[in-house]
Amino acid sequence: MKIMKKRISRIVTAVLVAGVSLTLTCCGAKSEETTVNEQTVVKPITGTWVNLAYKDVRNKYTNPASVDESSPELWRAKVREWSAMGLEYLVLMEVANECKAYYPSKLMPWIYDSAQCSPVEAILDEASLHDMKVFMSTGWAKDQDDNLLDPAIKQRQLEIMEEIATLYKESPAFYGWYLPVEDCLCPIFAEHAVQSVNALVERAHQLTPGKKTLISPYGISLSDFDNPEYEQQMGKLKVDIIAYQDEIGCVREPFPLPRLRENWKRLHAIHQKLNIEFWANCETFTWEAGTNDRQSALIPAAYSRLLAQQAAASVAGVDRIVSFMFDGLIEHPDSPYQLGQPKWSNQLYQHYMAWLHGDPYWKLMEASMTDRLQNAASPSVTQDANCSTLFDGLVAEEDTTDIHWKKFNSGDQEILIDRKQECTPVKQIMIRTLNYQRGGITPPTKFALYASNDGQSYQLLAIKDAPTFPNQNHDAWIDGVLFDQFQTNARYLKIAFHVANATCIDEIYLNPEIR
Repeated sequence: MKIMKKRISRIVTAVLVAGVSLTLTCCGAKSEETTVNEQTVVKPITGTWVNLAYKDVRNKYTNPASVDESSPELWRAKVREWSAMGLEYLVLMEVANECKAYYPSKLMPWIYDSAQCSPVEAILDEASLHDMKVFMSTGWAKDQDDNLLDPAIKQRQLEIMEEIATLYKESPAFYGWYLPVEDCLCPIFAEHAVQSVNALVERAHQLTPGKKTLISPYGISLSDFDNPEYEQQMGKLKVDIIAYQDEIGCVREPFPLPRLRENWKRLHAIHQKLNIEFWANCETFTWEAGTNDRQSALIPAAYSRLLAQQAAASVAGVDRIVSFMFDGLIEHPDSPYQLGQPKWSNQLYQHYMAWLHGDPYWKLMEASMTDRLQNAASPSVTQDANCSTLFDGLVAEEDTTDIHWKKFNSGDQEILIDRKQECTPVKQIMIRTLNYQRGGITPPTKFALYASNDGQSYQLLAIKDAPTFPNQNHDAWIDGVLFDQFQTNARYLKIAFHVANATCIDEIYLNPEIR
């Protein structure tokens, strides 16, 4: 990592700009090295949607127009990659588009070379080799804007279902049906949508007894959970699984995660009364230009944001987490088919896989997001009451108005920690910061950690770069900086950093430990 010598020099020589003196007890802290509990309450992502068609600019990276999306080799490679990432379920978004089929249809012309295996068959065959489960689609009857009120659209969906069942019902990977009835739950699920779902479910059970049925509606941020008809409408559905779109990528409000946590709890309470599996469909994307705009490409979101989505769904008790989507957004760096935004789809992959394999930093971040991270520091002995929240073990949400954020304005800042006694070593320090570029709140570029026994002469212990992820024009998420390559018994610690605009910190953990 490159060190910005000029800035660090300025920090070292600066006076205590923040005027902060923090006094912490240490005698009660554990002396053994912090161990990260490998058990987790956060569920991994075990399924992804698979989009076969380039439809508009949103697919610029997920389904590049320059790539042959009909290639069976491409889809076989992707299925292998997804299996290696721990995915179990594949959900086909569509098996036809613009009245052309991705399978050997008798209803429509084929969109692929008839001399080759079809994309649908390639996915099913490769999924079978890896014991994966595929939800087959009944769309699109025409395109992504299929009007479910049109009898011709409904009829074509049924005809597609019949063809797919005839061709593939014996495939070991054919697990169920994705019914592309993505109506809005705003304020409740419309009656026509309920009837459309149930008609497809009924036919699916006739054609393929025992196969699961899944829908993935949107609009939970606009749902009227207090309306008795909301639960009544959901109770009419005969579907097996509802995978609700979490809409964090769509950013329907400036700070959507706090509301999402409450919405998951409301939905869990409803599903306790229904015989329907409760899944979360976590959005992995953000936007290259405008939000929710067909002229704006989907690009990878920061993993810190996605981990918060996983945590929110898991704490609320969802049965399973799936995602729209992995393809082109979470890309293996060695994949022969690089579809995603260069570099950043690879970085999202690396961060997700690091969390999945128990990386200490990501497990600490996960624990902090699920109220399971203990701080050895105590705010009761903090001399500066304005900074007591930095050591109280209480974390903020992704919202600048949360009272647990401590805001630091532009300039050089220092936080002085007086441990009073030198009875135990400090081996880890983790700092949680808010990243909200849209609102002018960003982490410092670097943090510097110093130690002293007399409070006058300080030794530099470490410098850490704050995480960077450039796809930050729309989202608010929480980042962390972990100091763990040091050990000191010094009485005084100092954390120094430079703020460009404004920085928010909610917690500084000394020797954090996962409960």
